Amino acid sequence: MVPLVDEADPIVELRDDPDARQYQALLKDGSVALKDYRRGKNRIAFTHTEVPPQYRKQGIAGRLTKFALDDAVSRDLAIMPYCPYTARYIEQHPDYQEYVLDGFGS
Repeated sequence: MVPLVDEADPIVELRDDPDARQYQALLKDGSVALKDYRRGKNRIAFTHTEVPPQYRKQGIAGRLTKFALDDAVSRDLAIMPYCPYTARYIEQHPDYQEYVLDGFGS
């Protein structure tokens, strides 16, 4: 859990909810941006990213994706980016490429 304190920031908290199998960005109006995943023993598959319409184009998906990828790397999990947004994010941030499971990405 990462509580945030910037009053202008629409994100209140970034967290992993393992029961829901989602990384979540809790937003000030009570809505939630999410990144769905499936975890295996040594890997994590990111399957979907969704941001409420009123919060799109504000960088929330990118911040949530960075949070999720950093958490996966810290847990030494191989990344499987099935989600198109996650795959594009990794293409634009090649430091994550070494953690992508063979057969995914460029």
